[in-house]
Amino acid sequence: MISLLKNCIRSKCLSHGRRVHQQIVDLGIQANYAIQSCLVDMYLKCGSLSEARSIVSNCQVSSQPLSAFWWNTTIKEHVKHGLFADAVSLYKRMLKVGVKPDNFTFPFVLKACGELSALDDGKEIHRYISTDGFVANVFVYNALISMYARCGCIKNAHDIFNAMPADQRDVVSWNSIVAAYVQGGNPETGLQMFSRMQEYDEARFLKKRLIPDRISLVNVLPACASLRYALGGKQIHGYAIRKGLSCDLFVNNAIIDMYCKCSLMQQAVKVFNRMATRDVVSWNAMVTGYSQNGDCESAVQLFNEMQADDISLDVVTWSAVIAGYAQRGQGNEALTIFRKMQLSGAKPNAITLISVLSACASVGALVQGKEVHGHILKYYPASNICEENDMLNNALIDMYAKCKLMESAEVLFNSTGMSASSLNRNVVTWTVMIGGHVQNGNSNNALRLFSDMLHSQTKPNSFTISCALMACADLSALREGKQIHAFVYRNSEYPVPFVSNCLIDMYSKCGTIETARKVFDRMPQRNEVSWTSLMTGYGVHGRGNDAIGMFHQMQRDGFVPDDVTFLVLLYACSHSGLLDEGRKYFERMTPDYGVVAGAEHYACMVDLLGRAGHLDEVQELIASMPMEPSYVVWVALLSACRIHKNVELGEYAAKRLLELDSDGTDGSFTLLSNIYANAGRWKDVARIRGLMKSSGIKKRPGCSWVQGRGGTTVFFAGDYAHPRSLEICVMLKTLLKRIREIGYIPETSFALHDVDEEEKDSLLSEHSEKLALAFALLDALPGTPIRITKNLRVCGDCHSAIKFISQIVDHEIIVRDSSRFHHFCKGSCSCKGFW
Repeated sequence: MISLLKNCIRSKCLSHGRRVHQQIVDLGIQANYAIQSCLVDMYLKCGSLSEARSIVSNCQVSSQPLSAFWWNTTIKEHVKHGLFADAVSLYKRMLKVGVKPDNFTFPFVLKACGELSALDDGKEIHRYISTDGFVANVFVYNALISMYARCGCIKNAHDIFNAMPADQRDVVSWNSIVAAYVQGGNPETGLQMFSRMQEYDEARFLKKRLIPDRISLVNVLPACASLRYALGGKQIHGYAIRKGLSCDLFVNNAIIDMYCKCSLMQQAVKVFNRMATRDVVSWNAMVTGYSQNGDCESAVQLFNEMQADDISLDVVTWSAVIAGYAQRGQGNEALTIFRKMQLSGAKPNAITLISVLSACASVGALVQGKEVHGHILKYYPASNICEENDMLNNALIDMYAKCKLMESAEVLFNSTGMSASSLNRNVVTWTVMIGGHVQNGNSNNALRLFSDMLHSQTKPNSFTISCALMACADLSALREGKQIHAFVYRNSEYPVPFVSNCLIDMYSKCGTIETARKVFDRMPQRNEVSWTSLMTGYGVHGRGNDAIGMFHQMQRDGFVPDDVTFLVLLYACSHSGLLDEGRKYFERMTPDYGVVAGAEHYACMVDLLGRAGHLDEVQELIASMPMEPSYVVWVALLSACRIHKNVELGEYAAKRLLELDSDGTDGSFTLLSNIYANAGRWKDVARIRGLMKSSGIKKRPGCSWVQGRGGTTVFFAGDYAHPRSLEICVMLKTLLKRIREIGYIPETSFALHDVDEEEKDSLLSEHSEKLALAFALLDALPGTPIRITKNLRVCGDCHSAIKFISQIVDHEIIVRDSSRFHHFCKGSCSCKGFW
């Protein structure tokens, strides 16, 4: 029978072997030790691991099981074929039947534990090794290091490494500890251990030098890549060339990946082109490198070459191209590639789907986003609690929020963190939800959610802080903004430029430009955004000369102005009436700085010239534009026509705006209606309002809000719902009476209704900004600034009235409208009439 079994082994004929096994059972000789051993050998070599496992686990001779050799061989084969759980079960069965493991058992079963992340089993094996008088060899030590590393216990891995006898550490030992740190998210220590490997060798083992091998290089190059440590990566590349390892496929793939992540694409291309042999990983590394470095065209070109050369495209290839387009905001291109991927039959993974959802979010592709959601529900059920599902859920919340479907985003958000069986509500979940509320104009909800986040003991990251500060800026919520600033101050780990830039923006939009300047001055390091944020703040506060001063100072500090810088500079000139300066910088930006004017720059010049009444020059400028005038250009012209009561030109601008079919049509109709009203053309006003009604366009109601000691209070025109409305009316009548005595005359042209002058006067007195001011004066402490925010432009009559009121009250009155800030003090306004 043994001879027959050996014939089966030589021929690898499993069916014949099974027939022989049946004959053995029929003859009753299956208990023979030699036959049992031969049966195990036959099943292993014929590929039937389950039958081999059954014999090893169950057969005994004279109450003694098979020797450790057959257990070890069976465990090894199971590990080799990826049957890690069965390998661990075999080891446990081995102990149960009394077979003592040896040096050949532990490396394989520890590898199985590492692959399964079975930390408890791995620790139990470690305890057995430590307490049973077992003398471990280098292979067992290396296996322990690798097991702990794969289970995420880097400290345990390092303890094992340190416990190894110095003369037993070999290249594999060092490779294992380097890989443990690099794969465990600590590339700095990984690089240090790689350096120590060579220092250690030179200091103690000159007769037996430890020379890094190809595995050493493949382990350490990702550390250089993640740290963007190009110099170290180049040194390792040089070592590979000197030691003849530069022809190794795996080493070359790691070198390409390192160069790509260090943004050295030319070097990556050189290595790629010189490779005699490439695999799909080589191509994927290049495609991913191009995508991550923003060169989607080259990524697609290489992608097409792979198809032309019949190179198998895997999910990594497709995902790299999709992610590249999505990260650049080219959502339609990303969705096109995704459709091709689906047609090819390739199955997307979680990374692919996250990139596709990002693409849907960037272009508002709600239908496609819902389709992806359906795919996720099918293949990634919420009952499967894992990091991948958390990431997908966060991407779905972000997609729905950016597609303006906050109800669906809230359903997904509310489904997280409810119980141990629900998806995790982590900092990203909170951040995308808070950011979604801000982007959809729900800043109050954003701040409420931010408060809930802090109470949930989830620590916000810098992006969360940014979203919360944006909400404060949107609402002019200075009190909440200061509280967040204090939180940032107490938690100093937040990146300075990023968060400080958001603080500058928040303080500027909350009316405290001096505090914004203090934040700027205290920054230990600044970037371009820091300068433009403060320049923007000076612009909206009508301090154009200060913005120009910052423009020159940033150049002295070594920063080069770009198109955004000039846009901010022209905006500041426009809001400060700096006509000559604005002209000068617009004319100089291309010849002196190489910045080509875009539609937004032309819009700023139209606004600047239009405010100054140079409407003929404005028309010439628009006619000379090298591109089609955009929506903002025509709005700027229409606003100028309103200021200077040019009905004919206003009609032309409105006509061009309607041809563009923009989302801002309601504002265009309103401006044109106001132009007609100022000209007394009430039939045209009625026609425009009728057109708005028939088109389903609703004029946004004006409202003003003020932060008082009891919180934020909102007022609409003619709003007497406030509990203190009687006091407010008395205060407002008193104020209007007093300022009439010192020269205030109501500007009834701003009462845009066809009624008599007395009724117009009454309508003007009920405007929301006047009501907000009256309430603020009742509520404010003596001498404190009063801050009012209006969602639309401040009414001209209200502007005049507040200017007079600032003469008779002991408060600075700061009004923020949709265009700029107005600082009223002692009868004058910071806008100087340019608003």
